[in-house]
Amino acid sequence: MTPSGNKIRPLAAWAAQAADARSRGRRVVLANGVFDLLHVGHLRYLEAAAAEGDVLLVAVNSDASTTANKGPGRPLVPAEERAEILAGLACVDGVVIFDDRDVRAVIDALRPDVHAKGTDYTEATVPEGDLVRSYGGRVAICGDSKDHATTDLLDRLRADHRGS
Repeated sequence: MTPSGNKIRPLAAWAAQAADARSRGRRVVLANGVFDLLHVGHLRYLEAAAAEGDVLLVAVNSDASTTANKGPGRPLVPAEERAEILAGLACVDGVVIFDDRDVRAVIDALRPDVHAKGTDYTEATVPEGDLVRSYGGRVAICGDSKDHATTDLLDRLRADHRGS
């Protein structure tokens, strides 16, 4: 296993570590997404999320979850590789892969102090916001404006390919 692979653990392991971190007064932040082709928008989102607390955990959609949410042909990169790339980022403390279409079960297990979402959301439109607020957590909108998206990058690549 690579050094960054040590940051990839099952949900139960991260739940125990999140509880321990909170017991020591550290704020746990959860970010989530597909992260299919890592781009600068992802990095800015994760760095901003990390700034919201002391421990940044990232939940990555599994391949089946990604296909269910994004459609056929996605993901381009297998979940284990996406997780390893994210684990290699200095701002990321831990990564978990999840199978559900949404991140509610991960939130329920980790109970992060902060649930970080990208700027394609507002605090009012985060689907899991009610769950986070129910136990006293908060939602933070992080990153730069949604000027970068894997779907847009794929569309550009397809257009360039058709034009050549």
